[in-house]
Amino acid sequence: MQFEATSLPGVYLLTPTVYGDERGFFMESWNAEAFRDAGFDLNFVQDNHSRSAQGILRGLHYQTNHTQGKLVRVTAGSVYDVAVDLRRDSPTLGQWYGVTLDATSQQMLWVPPGFAHGFYVTSEYADFQYKCTDKYDPSNEVSIAWDDPTLGIDWPLVGGKPPSLSAKDQTGLAFADAPRLP
Repeated sequence: MQFEATSLPGVYLLTPTVYGDERGFFMESWNAEAFRDAGFDLNFVQDNHSRSAQGILRGLHYQTNHTQGKLVRVTAGSVYDVAVDLRRDSPTLGQWYGVTLDATSQQMLWVPPGFAHGFYVTSEYADFQYKCTDKYDPSNEVSIAWDDPTLGIDWPLVGGKPPSLSAKDQTGLAFADAPRLP
């Protein structure tokens, strides 16, 4: 597993070693010892799997309590994945990092606690899987508007059409009004 630091301290792009032949492939998506050796001593408590159609945007989400670190990957299709720094004392507060994750490259993104997270489906559909370091707590969940002008995220919208959003994401907060994290 290769761990590549991104422009946001704490956010890493991970590239696994994939062994493949005409029969298919094999890869490790999680190995506690390998992650510890790379400086990540993580305790995952929940795994999630979602399937979304093209044009759906999920996020930008985070929790004010039970803040979650997320190891995210795509097992079918392709998404544009985004992390936004919400750490109140961070020199990169309000900055974002975006990357295309797809089932072909098998790359993963580590989004530590202190960040909002979201993704936009660019393929016909995408299966998105992620491991979380804390439980899901809907009573403390916050959604930031995907199109907040302060953040200026450059989403690769298919055909330039607005994304399909959940009711919760349609009423996302402006970045200026979103609670900051420790």
